[in-house]
Formats: sequence, C-alpha cells, structure tokens
Amino acid sequence: MSSPLAQARCFKHVSREAVARCPECAKFYCRECVTEHEGRMICRDCLDTLLNPAETSSNGWLSSCWTWLLASAGAIVIVAVFYYLGRILLRIPSNFHSGVFFE
Repeated sequence: MSSPLAQARCFKHVSREAVARCPECAKFYCRECVTEHEGRMICRDCLDTLLNPAETSSNGWLSSCWTWLLASAGAIVIVAVFYYLGRILLRIPSNFHSGVFFE
C-alpha cells in the first residue's frame, strides 16, 4: 500500500516523479516546479495568482471613481481644518503677541 504521491508524476515534466502536491490546484509537481511559500509547497502558477490578485480582477471605472471621491473628500477636510485653524488664530488678541499678555 503505497501513497498516491509515490506513484505520481510531475504535471509539467512527465518523465520526473512528483515530490509535492499543490494545495491550490491539487496537481502533482516535481522539485523544480514547486516553491515554498508561507510554509506550504505551491506551484509557480498558483503562486503568481496569489501574489498578483489585482491582475485577475479589475473594477475599472468604479474603482477609479471611488479613488477620486476619497481623494476629493480628503482635500476638502484638509482645507476645512486649515481654514478653521486660521480663524482661531485670528481671534487671538494682539496684546498676546507683544508679550504683554503674560505680565
């Protein structure tokens, strides 16, 4: 009774025996076709998919609109903060600036 891995062959190199099974695609691979990532042996194709998820799904204009909306809201908040900070500084009495206020 041997394990299926002992009899398996590499998915890409049929002449080589398999040393690992990719947990993502469940295919057997030889030593050259797998790499260790976060404690798991994973094939190159699945590793590329895991490391570059932005290439597989893109929302296009919706994502772009959301980005511009957040950037505009941030700019409005920054302008409001500096505007009200200036208003507060203008309300400080002029004798405070001359040093008479502390005497």
